[in-house]
Amino acid sequence: MLLGLFILLYTASNLDIQKYEKMLNAFGNVFGTEPTKIKIDAIPEKVISTPLDKLKNDITQLIAETDTKSIRMEENERGITIHILEDIVFPSGSAELKSTSKIVLKRVADIIKKLPNDIRVEGHTDNIPIKSSVFPSNWHLSVARALNTAYYLIKEEGVNPDKVSIVGYAEYKPIESNDTPYGRASNRRVDIVIIK
Repeated sequence: MLLGLFILLYTASNLDIQKYEKMLNAFGNVFGTEPTKIKIDAIPEKVISTPLDKLKNDITQLIAETDTKSIRMEENERGITIHILEDIVFPSGSAELKSTSKIVLKRVADIIKKLPNDIRVEGHTDNIPIKSSVFPSNWHLSVARALNTAYYLIKEEGVNPDKVSIVGYAEYKPIESNDTPYGRASNRRVDIVIIK
């Protein structure tokens, strides 16, 4: 009986629907009862959800609540990326955060500071050259935007600095073609990457 209890506890901690059904049928045979057929919908949904599912749900909810097309989520081999387009976070040609950006970044911080994952903040621009006294190139602008975003998350929202890194890509990692105004607007962004 004691061995059976430990097997039950171990199996429950690594729950798999098919294994769960086999386990219950095996216990039925051991204790002389009829094998039980388990319906999939009998297993509570929260038991089979994963931290990744919860993270994606949190980000999807953030996007829905902000009611904008300027925040997007992408999942790839690196992890989950939150694209925040320029019109939310920065004035054109500037690296100073808008007041509206701080509302969004606070919500993002609430999600990421609970995670053990490393966070990379990436700055991006379109392919139109910039040359000003403050930013001699798109490289300078993209790095400054990543730095200011990361610094805000750390200093104002309490994200652990040990987990944060920054990088500037200038125009060299576009997510849309730079041949249209829509594409260029999509490429002017800050990405917050939750590393796998």
